[in-house]
Amino acid sequence: MSLSQTAPSAGLEQGYRTALLDWLACAVGGHDQRAARAARSLGEGLGDRIAAAGTAGHVLDFDDTYLPGLSHLSAPVAPAALLVGAHLGARIGDVLAAFAAGFEAMGRLTAANHPQMRARGWHPTAVGGTVGAAAAASRLLDLDADRTAHAVRLALLQAGGLRAAFGSDGKALQVGRAAAAGATGARLAAAGAVASADIERGEGGFEQAFGARWVDLASSSAPERAAVGDNWIKAYPCCLQTHGAIEAAVQARSAAAGTTSDIVVTVHPVCLHAASLGPDVRDGLQAKFSIPYLTAFALLHGPPTVKSFAGVDDAARQLAERVRLHTDAGLLESEAVVEVAGERAGHVRAALGSPARPMDATWLQDKVRDLAGDRLDGVLDDLGAPVAQVVDAASLR
Repeated sequence: MSLSQTAPSAGLEQGYRTALLDWLACAVGGHDQRAARAARSLGEGLGDRIAAAGTAGHVLDFDDTYLPGLSHLSAPVAPAALLVGAHLGARIGDVLAAFAAGFEAMGRLTAANHPQMRARGWHPTAVGGTVGAAAAASRLLDLDADRTAHAVRLALLQAGGLRAAFGSDGKALQVGRAAAAGATGARLAAAGAVASADIERGEGGFEQAFGARWVDLASSSAPERAAVGDNWIKAYPCCLQTHGAIEAAVQARSAAAGTTSDIVVTVHPVCLHAASLGPDVRDGLQAKFSIPYLTAFALLHGPPTVKSFAGVDDAARQLAERVRLHTDAGLLESEAVVEVAGERAGHVRAALGSPARPMDATWLQDKVRDLAGDRLDGVLDDLGAPVAQVVDAASLR
């Protein structure tokens, strides 16, 4: 998808609307988490408020995820689009179109660099998020192609984010800061600032510094499939690469009941680029990134909810010590197999919320209500309404 002024097609618009609503609910649900409270202390400037909103929307790790790039596309793009849009007095329809442009730009970049960027220790959501947020904000600021290119380059100057932050407040905070960096790059470009094209591919530029591959975001040749078509709406508030293991463990509960045998869970190697923590997790944030712990938790209690991560379940942590983690590159990146006493007891190719097994409308509505009550009911229905109404409803100011 190019960064042109073309609006999303009717066939795709619902996907973007679903992703945006899901993110809004996650932001409401994450509003009082420690990282979100800390981010709100930064200040009242537009960039500060974007960073705080971006932190709140990502802190539960319940927000949507794009598997081909293993990145959260809404996480940095939504706060930039919503708050820049509100600042400019934009309508919901304008913001939805800007969100779509940023979503697709970030999807192209992260997919082109998966899994290499993550394997090097970078956090693709934070790195690519600067670009997605800049693309969305540029659309709202009505920048032409040349100005948008400068906006993206200026945003890239602040790109960063490390996978080592997973399991700490740093993960959500670096995503919030990426959203702010993208919006700032667009605002600087709108004010006349320029940045060298070498920032993308030149000596000391993005490709060299990140060991990455730049993609031409303004190309007229669109990908065969829009990123929103491969987007997951998450069913569980933890790393996407644990979801297959969670559901396979649920299938294996009866076989595992009372057993003293080791439990073996097998996943694709890329899962350990995201969910790399071992069984001895210290708090709920770390638990979100431990396949052994979440396998054990699901065997004992079923799938986790937001409340499951208020702390660590001692019984699950003890059982996790008996969970043996194997990898198999022949599996799908989302696939998981659980064996008990040497026998296959659970197997999931794609967990709930994936494009292969999407949530139905009732499931999504229940998720939004669980996180936000009724405050987001119908909030995106009137595309002609001021987006400030959405920002107020989600307490993003």
